[in-house]
Amino acid sequence: MLTYPEIDPVLFQLGPLKVHWYGMMYLIGFALAWWLGLQKIKQRTPAIFTPQQISDLVFYGALGLVLGARVGYILFYDLSDYIASPLNLFKVWQGGMSFHGGLIGVMIAMWLYGRQLGRGFFEVTDFIIPLTPLGLCAGRIGNFINGELWGRPTDLPWGMVFPHVDSLPRHPSQLYEAALEGIILFTIMWLFSKRPRPTMAVSGLFLLLYGTFRFMVEFFREPDTHLGFIAFDWMTMGQLLTFPMVLAGIILMSLAYYRQTSKSPG
Repeated sequence: MLTYPEIDPVLFQLGPLKVHWYGMMYLIGFALAWWLGLQKIKQRTPAIFTPQQISDLVFYGALGLVLGARVGYILFYDLSDYIASPLNLFKVWQGGMSFHGGLIGVMIAMWLYGRQLGRGFFEVTDFIIPLTPLGLCAGRIGNFINGELWGRPTDLPWGMVFPHVDSLPRHPSQLYEAALEGIILFTIMWLFSKRPRPTMAVSGLFLLLYGTFRFMVEFFREPDTHLGFIAFDWMTMGQLLTFPMVLAGIILMSLAYYRQTSKSPG
């Protein structure tokens, strides 16, 4: 049995300014996406984007992610609390970010920026998606440092006691997600996208795999206290929001390879 190390969520403080680990994890994720994007354009000749466009993609993606994740959390998870205390909207260092809302925000940002460049939506998303899983990994580590989104009770030897929750050993589900939705998903997406793929295939595979991984991990993650199980006494809000991603991923991949096959000479 392990014990949560009670990490100070504040990385450092300069006078009244506090820099939180959670925010730093986001900055690390954006920096990794920018660096990986620069590496990716070196692999393709001619390059699909310029270095400046990579910087713009990451900037607009970051803006869409933060706004979408915050608004998504409010709408999907805690609307009544934010109606009662609207200023909580700005307390992002306390957590409260929804992946699904962030995904929608990034999609909108990529669509708008793609229009400026005269590029199709999936042309942009197929490029940028492999750059994102390491940022997801960093975000889940930020959840772990914050001591939030802990798992359900377990008797497995790596069960972890979160003293600020109770005395029960629990799944360190934040670390499960960091591994599955971060490191493993990045490895698959990066290798898959290194070869030419039909348009929509990379985006579709990401939706399918992330949705599957998140659906699985939700069985080990404690449901939000104020929501509990949404349906069937086992389905969580995360699973409810993730299920459509799996369906969308299957549809996109099917369409991508169907179009490729139909264009091939008979």
